[in-house]
Amino acid sequence: MHPFDVESLTAGRWRNGGGATREIVSWPTGGGEFGWRASVADIDRDGPFSAFPGVDRTLTLLAGDGVRLASPGVFDRLLSRPGEPLGFSGDLALAAELPGGACRVLNIMVRRGRWTARVDRVAGPVVPPGGHAGVFYVLRGTWRVGPEGRIAADGQGVWWGEGDDAAGRAVSPLSADAVALWADLVPVG
Repeated sequence: MHPFDVESLTAGRWRNGGGATREIVSWPTGGGEFGWRASVADIDRDGPFSAFPGVDRTLTLLAGDGVRLASPGVFDRLLSRPGEPLGFSGDLALAAELPGGACRVLNIMVRRGRWTARVDRVAGPVVPPGGHAGVFYVLRGTWRVGPEGRIAADGQGVWWGEGDDAAGRAVSPLSADAVALWADLVPVG
C-alpha cells in the first residue's frame, strides 16, 4: 500500500485555466497510457470539462457546493452531496458549472474494457480483495491504513496496484466520525 497526502501532491493547472489537478497515481506507473488513474481536482470556474474517449469516470464531491456537468440533450447531472459518487462516460464533451463557487472532487478514471471501478462511501473496515487495485481516501476522522498501521486523516489515504500485497490487509476506522471513499478497481478479463 502506497500512502499519500493530497496537500503534498504537486498541483498542475488545466490547459483551459479552469482548475488544477493533483495526481494520486496513474497506473501503470512510469508513463504511457493509463489503465486507471486517481486524482483530486480543484475546479475554480465554469467552463469545458475535458473529454477522455474510451474512459469511464467517477467523480465524488469532496468540498464546496457542487458542480453541474452537462452536455445539452445528452447528460445533465448536479454533483452536490459530498461523498456521493457520480459515474459517467469520459467520451462526453461536458461543460462544468459551479453554482456555489469553487469545489474539490476525487476523480477516478478507468480505461473501458480493461478496468472497472466502483466507488463507495465507507465508515467501517475495508479489506482489499486479491487481484484488485484500489484507492482509499479519508473524508474525515482517523483511519489505520497500510501494513505498518499508519494513521491517515482528512485528505490522506493509500493506493495499491492489483499485484501489490494489499489483499487481506484491512483499512480500519479509529474514530467515531470516520468516513472515507474506497475505489475498488478490477481488471477486466
